Amino acid sequence: MQSKAKRRETAAWVCDELEKVYPDAACSLTYKKPHELMIAGRLSAQCTDARVNTVTPELFSKYRSIEEFANADVGDIEKIIMSCGLYKSKARSIVGMCRKIIDSFGGEIPSTIEELTTLPGIGRKTANLIMGDVFHKAAYVADTHCIRICRRLGLTDSTDPLKTENELRDILPPERSSDFCHRLVMFGRDVCTARKPLCEECPLRERCKKTGV
Repeated sequence: MQSKAKRRETAAWVCDELEKVYPDAACSLTYKKPHELMIAGRLSAQCTDARVNTVTPELFSKYRSIEEFANADVGDIEKIIMSCGLYKSKARSIVGMCRKIIDSFGGEIPSTIEELTTLPGIGRKTANLIMGDVFHKAAYVADTHCIRICRRLGLTDSTDPLKTENELRDILPPERSSDFCHRLVMFGRDVCTARKPLCEECPLRERCKKTGV
């Protein structure tokens, strides 16, 4: 892997180039309230964001607050989210996380990675998403797009989400980290796909070190 100084330079260049292509960085999960992002993030596990966005309108119109989710019938939530897969465990954790927020955090979503990951069903990926989009703090969302693209660019060399997160934390400016991760998702869907990346159309091809990883 490149030196840290070189990776920092490359990361800044990638941030600049992706900003040109995707000036409006935004989360692909649809939500209006902070707790809705938390729940949508949980639903996105082993499921596409597009699929999650088809079930959350009904879910969020029926249960409008953390308190309502905490008191919800798990079976009813299961029926609404069934098409997202793993619906039984997801429904339990949605109710559980909202109960814990009320019991342990005074009804307010906690604002640190360490506290967020104590909530049922919330891993570091969703916790980072909340840190960036809700609290506007540094966020390193190491999803499949991020891991694949960052390896191809030589920014990271691991397939492990936590290691990838820590490697990016060393080289990405904190104030650009959240938007960078959102742009990687869009770029990973449009150009740098897993199976057939559109390398001839890629605005980052001159820095790509590991195409085909």
